[in-house]
Amino acid sequence: MTITQDPTATATATATATTATTEARVPGDDQLRRLTTEQLDAFGAEMDAIRQRVLGQLGQEDADYIRKVVKAQRGFEVAGRALFYLPPAWPLAVAALSVSKILDNMEIGHNVMHGQYDWLGDPGLNSRMYDWDNVCPGEQWKYSHNYIHHTFTNILGKDRDIGYGVLRMDSDQKWHPYYLGNPVYALLLMVFFEWGVAMHDLEVENIVSGKRSLEDNKAIYPGLMRKIKRQALKDYVLFPALTGPLFPLTFAGNATANLIRNIWAFNIIFCGHFPAGVATFSEEECENESRGHWYYRQLLGSANITGGKLFHVMTGNLSHQIEHHLFPDLPARRYPEIAEEVREICDRYGIGYNEGPLGQQLLSVAKKICRFALPDKKSDLVPSFLRKPAAGTVTETSLAA
Repeated sequence: MTITQDPTATATATATATTATTEARVPGDDQLRRLTTEQLDAFGAEMDAIRQRVLGQLGQEDADYIRKVVKAQRGFEVAGRALFYLPPAWPLAVAALSVSKILDNMEIGHNVMHGQYDWLGDPGLNSRMYDWDNVCPGEQWKYSHNYIHHTFTNILGKDRDIGYGVLRMDSDQKWHPYYLGNPVYALLLMVFFEWGVAMHDLEVENIVSGKRSLEDNKAIYPGLMRKIKRQALKDYVLFPALTGPLFPLTFAGNATANLIRNIWAFNIIFCGHFPAGVATFSEEECENESRGHWYYRQLLGSANITGGKLFHVMTGNLSHQIEHHLFPDLPARRYPEIAEEVREICDRYGIGYNEGPLGQQLLSVAKKICRFALPDKKSDLVPSFLRKPAAGTVTETSLAA
């Protein structure tokens, strides 16, 4: 397990002193609270209890909430599309459409596709039927995100969301001169985030390295191309054409709204996964993990962003990334109340609870992106053929002599 220093997430001595001496199943670093097998089981039981209690409480309020959000999202979209007919209102049109796309992708789409509202029996809010306003097909997203990422969260070599196959975001990722472009790649990924997400399953980095062939992607292409065509026609042909001579303004407005949504989603997601203090794990230490171990890994591999109620709604409540990773299929509107319990449990077990305001988490992520652009050893910046052998080093030349 690796972790970067974070004063808000450094674990303290446990408040529940225990005499258990069983060796911890999760080794952890010095600055992490190490839990014994018994503690992990007890921790898991407390998390399960929260989950079962909230499931038992789900009802009309939750149904009313998500339908209210859907109604608001549609209202913003209609307002945005309509305002494009009034050139002076172009900024308002872009703002309304941006809010619509953010709500659709984050508070509605992401959460509905996690199955958070399947219990309603509403086809429009069913994870198997819902698709979002995004070039990434819903079915593809549910595999790469719901299954791969949420099952193997922050396990190096298993969770491809660590750097998205493009960035170096952890010291255990071997450095290569390619990563000198880390800040540039991050900027491009932010601007074209929905496209990066759509291409994620193609595993381009594994094709380049020879671990995957183009043939392996054949099953992905049809669905991906259908979704790309549909989104492109909707935003860049159909709706601009409906405004007649205002086509260029509407085209630009739709592109701007997509850009704003991309930037917002990128920043919220990165602040929930990559600030200082977020841990990564090896495949070996996660073998045969218990339920409690799984919860522990989800907790240490996530971070929260503090803010007000409106802020949380606009993030899809992914500002409560810790709670989302602990309970991905519980309605996200429940995360704020759950967070209070999770924080209290973490305090009792002496486990760090990583949270901070958006600015703090963003700065932390930016520093990490820049830091991991560079090698861990300065000597790695020098090509191997230019490096001066250390004294006493046996080289091929000396052996030949």
